Amino acid sequence: MAVKRQISELDGIYFITTTCHQWLPLIDATGYDIVYHWFDHLKTEGHFVIGYVLLPNHLHALLAFTRCRTSINTIIGNGKRFMAYEIIKRLKELNEIRLLEKLAADVSKRERKRGKQHEVFEPSFDWKECNTDKFIIQKLDYMHDNPCRGVWDLVDNPELYVHSSARFYATGEQGIYWVTHFGELEDIDLTKTRSPRVETPSDSERR
Repeated sequence: MAVKRQISELDGIYFITTTCHQWLPLIDATGYDIVYHWFDHLKTEGHFVIGYVLLPNHLHALLAFTRCRTSINTIIGNGKRFMAYEIIKRLKELNEIRLLEKLAADVSKRERKRGKQHEVFEPSFDWKECNTDKFIIQKLDYMHDNPCRGVWDLVDNPELYVHSSARFYATGEQGIYWVTHFGELEDIDLTKTRSPRVETPSDSERR
């Protein structure tokens, strides 16, 4: 369940979960590359994507934040707004009128007064700080197993799911989105902003 807790630190490794409004498959409907573009932005700000899995209606990501100029909650909030804007833009291009009307109708009066036009993501996000390798591995295993269990059952093996870092951690081969192994961060001081190497697939490879 998403929670409204403030992350007090300005650096560190966090397991983040963000869910689409009412679990609607908005990511699948508009393109997984929207999330990858947000990951790209995080990298340009000096942060690291350690692992991820993107599902039709939510995403899990293990992110390492370097010394931030603003709160991590704000960084995540800005990312959600960026993705929401692009999702709505693409829904309009796809002429998804009924879905757009629903997302607009679900905006509260309070949020509408503040200028919000569509409800794309759940208001809050879930997060857990990862201070040990054991906990990091636990979260990686949890997220990588997601496509193989529950209502999804999308693949028989986590390594076969495209929008995931499972193959990298199982074989050492990068998938369609380049991630940094958490072991590499042992020699990096997360309290100092650095610019990691960015190797990302083209948009056509991501879709």
